[in-house]
Amino acid sequence: MSKRMRRSSDKMIAGVCAGIAEYFGLDVSLVRILYVLISIFSAGFPGILVYLILWFILPDSY
Repeated sequence: MSKRMRRSSDKMIAGVCAGIAEYFGLDVSLVRILYVLISIFSAGFPGILVYLILWFILPDSY
């Protein structure tokens, strides 16, 4: 069975970070913290833009 990246139903905003965590088998909190840190250290805007793009590209979980 092929593993596909999807947005998770374990959502805070759109489920993007939780979907990434499920796909790679990581803790959701760790992925969320890493996302925030990367966004802050990259001047914030690129992180927000990437999140919005992933929100629209990744399919919703069933």
